[in-house]
Amino acid sequence: MQWQSELPLIAILRGITPEEAPEHVGAVIEAGFDMVEIPLNSPRWQQSLPTIVEEFGNRARVGGGTVLQPEQVDVLAAIGCRLIVTPNTHPGVIRRAVEHGMTVYPGCATATEAFTALEAGAHGLKIFPSSAFGPDYIKALKAVLPPDVPVFAVGGVTPANLAQWIGAGCAGAGLGSDLYRAGQPAAQTARQAAAFVKAYREAVQ
Repeated sequence: MQWQSELPLIAILRGITPEEAPEHVGAVIEAGFDMVEIPLNSPRWQQSLPTIVEEFGNRARVGGGTVLQPEQVDVLAAIGCRLIVTPNTHPGVIRRAVEHGMTVYPGCATATEAFTALEAGAHGLKIFPSSAFGPDYIKALKAVLPPDVPVFAVGGVTPANLAQWIGAGCAGAGLGSDLYRAGQPAAQTARQAAAFVKAYREAVQ
């Protein structure tokens, strides 16, 4: 059975360093997050991810983002990552992640890309960049997708507008710069994480 998140919000910690990662990941997990993504264009992710998997892998589904090649999936699987997030629809990446038993949320924008991702085995869809399309676009796209496929809005999601994306039919969202910006203090990450959790709880009441 596919793993289900207790809180369908993905913490995207783009640009985080190995030295910063444990404190910030700890902050978002304490706030209630159970999906954490470190994009592979972050500094020395090869050091950050093993550390995070070892320390927090029993409390959250930790993985890599901006995954572009099947070979990167193999590296992440060897580290112990259980989550793969991509910016695009690459059937080879999706299939490789599924073979490793990892949860995979590929990026897509159109119905064609969405169904290509689902045919390759995607567990959910990341609509990216959501801010360029808007909630009405996602609502229209959801009308043709299987009803049990979780859709995540990524790009431009804030605590103030999260309810709009949930109202459009998104299961949750991936949260980037409005949750974490490279170099910010962990206390700020904790505050932003708490704001997102509060916004989500209010949106689904």
